[in-house]
Amino acid sequence: MKKYKRYLLAVLSLSALLLLTGCVSIDKTTKQPTGFVWNLLGKPMGEAINFFATDLGLGFGLGIILVTVIVRVIIFPLGIYQSWKATYQSEKMNYLKPIFAPIQERIKNAETQEEKLLANSELMDAQKANGVSPFGGIGCLPLLIQMPFFSALFYAAQYTPGISKDSFLGIGLGSKSLALTLVVAVLYYIQSMLALHGIEDENQRETMKKTALVSPIMIAVFSLISPAGVTLYWVVGGFVQIIQQFVINYLIRPKLRKQVAEEYKNNPPKAPASNGRRVKKDITPTNPTNANRSLPTNGNKKRNAGKQRNRN
Repeated sequence: MKKYKRYLLAVLSLSALLLLTGCVSIDKTTKQPTGFVWNLLGKPMGEAINFFATDLGLGFGLGIILVTVIVRVIIFPLGIYQSWKATYQSEKMNYLKPIFAPIQERIKNAETQEEKLLANSELMDAQKANGVSPFGGIGCLPLLIQMPFFSALFYAAQYTPGISKDSFLGIGLGSKSLALTLVVAVLYYIQSMLALHGIEDENQRETMKKTALVSPIMIAVFSLISPAGVTLYWVVGGFVQIIQQFVINYLIRPKLRKQVAEEYKNNPPKAPASNGRRVKKDITPTNPTNANRSLPTNGNKKRNAGKQRNRN
C-alpha cells in the first residue's frame, strides 16, 4: 500500500512539474511567456500586478503580494476541500486503529514474503470493509485545477515588465535573495510540522516525518536559483498554507472527528474475517542442549534397546 502511495505522489509531482513547464512556454525570439494558460491567466495577473505597482503607486513588491493573496483566496476552497478529504480519511484511520494496528504489526514482523502478503491482503480487506481509502483521500482533480493558477502566477511574478528593476524592503526583485529564501524555507517547514497534527497512526506519522523536510528543501533550492520576485510569491503562499493548515487542524478536524465517531456508532466497524491461511512455523527447539533434554535421540533409543536384550 505504501508503494502505491509513493507511486501516486510521484505521478502527482510529475504532473505538477509538467504543468509548470508545459502550460506556459517562453518564446525564443521575444523571451516572454506564451501559451494558453499564460494568455488566459498569466497575462491578466501581470496586468493586475502592474496596476497595483504603477497605477496605485504601491510598488511591484506589494503588487506581487496583493495579486498572490487574491489568487490564493480564489482557489482557497479547492485547497480546503482537498485537505478535508485527506483529513476525513486520517480520522477514519485513527478511529479504526484497534482493528488496523494488529494487522500492521503482523506486516512489520512478517518473517516470510507469504506472511507479509497475507497480512497486506487482510489490511486492504479491512480498509475496504470500513470505507477507508488506501490512498489516504488524496484527490487529483482539485490539485490539477490549482496548478495552472500557480503556474501562471509563477511566470507573472518573474516576467511582468518592471518587476526586475524594482525592489521591496531593500531587496532587488530581479536578483536572488538569501533572506527571502530562508524565510520561505522556515514557512514551509512550519506548514509541514503542522500537517502532522492529529495523525495518530504511528506508521503514517513516521512516514510523514521523513518527508516533512522534502517540501522546504525543494522550495529553498528553487528560491536560490530564482529572482526575488518569484521567492516573494512563494513567501506569501507559505503564509496562506499555514493559515489553511490551522483551519484544517482546529476547525475542520474536530468536526470530522465527531462525524466519524457518529458514523461508526450507527454502522459499527467490521473486523476482517480471517482467510484461514497461515504459514506453518518450525517449532523445533533451536538450543541443542534443551533439545537433548526434552526429546530422546535415536542414539539413546539404540543403547536402551541393547541393554534390554542383554537383560533377557
